[in-house]
Amino acid sequence: MNGLPCLSIGAGPPLIVLLFTPEAANPTGLARRYLMRTVRPYTEHFTVHVLNRPPGLPPTTTMAELADCYAHALKATFTGPVNVLGLSSGGSAALQLAADRPELVARLVLGGTACTLGPIGRRAQRAYIDRARRGERPSPALAELVTESTVGRTLVRALGWLADGRKDHTDAATMLSAEDGFDLRGRLDDIKAPTLLIQGEKDAVYPLELARQTVAGIPGARLISYPGRGHGATFTDRRFAADALAFLLGG
Repeated sequence: MNGLPCLSIGAGPPLIVLLFTPEAANPTGLARRYLMRTVRPYTEHFTVHVLNRPPGLPPTTTMAELADCYAHALKATFTGPVNVLGLSSGGSAALQLAADRPELVARLVLGGTACTLGPIGRRAQRAYIDRARRGERPSPALAELVTESTVGRTLVRALGWLADGRKDHTDAATMLSAEDGFDLRGRLDDIKAPTLLIQGEKDAVYPLELARQTVAGIPGARLISYPGRGHGATFTDRRFAADALAFLLGG
């Protein structure tokens, strides 16, 4: 889409999906299968466009600059505002886009995100960035975001190390570095699109209190919270797609 990696599926009006992927490219293999399972419920009503960041961005790229890349792609492709679904770090980009270019966003659904990172999420992501920029496999740094169990974290670190393989994670570090500097708390009222934020009550990356602050700052925004759900479990909860679709379809 206007030079950005984009994976499109479904039929109907456009739904732009922004999320974090380790590479600035369309996912392949198991990652693609997981992505298809995530977006499939929306394809009965929308043409889903999973829009990715451009590869090779400077390491100093800000979230505003990244959102501007998305804005140019949307303006060049569509004749009016479009619905946007932003998940996790993609939700940060979606918030920035909706604040900077409100005329491009019709309805905004956010999942597992907030107007800035929480302290645990910031610490883990900085460790990821440092490891990636040293040429180390970075995903083990995110283990504390997945589980509180010591044994569980050991297992997650090992699985993350294996999953990273010998890939270059420079683009991923750039994306997370942009999020490290992201703080929209003073600009939330610039968002004009009807907004829904769905959050797990045990989200360690973006604590529920930050989600509440985000919704309180966006005029007319709504919050749905899932008791007992952590960060990743929010998106896999069977209620998530149903709640998001009800809102996107005008509920």
